Amino acid sequence: MGITYPQYLVLNALGEADGMSVGSIAHRLALESSTVTPLVKRMEQAGLVTRQRSQTDERQVQVDLTAAGRALLIQCNCLNETLIVRSGMTLAQIDALNRQVQALRNALSGGL
Repeated sequence: MGITYPQYLVLNALGEADGMSVGSIAHRLALESSTVTPLVKRMEQAGLVTRQRSQTDERQVQVDLTAAGRALLIQCNCLNETLIVRSGMTLAQIDALNRQVQALRNALSGGL
């Protein structure tokens, strides 16, 4: 599809809420902003997103999907369906597993 897995995650985050700040994307993906920034820059160079400084807080960079980014997101939806089918799990089971992994991550990061 021409993007890396981390870029795929950013694409999905923006699909949930377009116009997120880099910090919001990083928080959603449990990554550092310094990790997300180069991903978003490469995605901008590829024409998938646009970046612009927030008018209310110039420390924040807002990221929006372009038409090409939206088209790729739609194309990527087949990956989600394939992963669900191959997992052999129901959506409820995947959701429960995801909550358990998040709880584990939170427990481990809270102790550091």
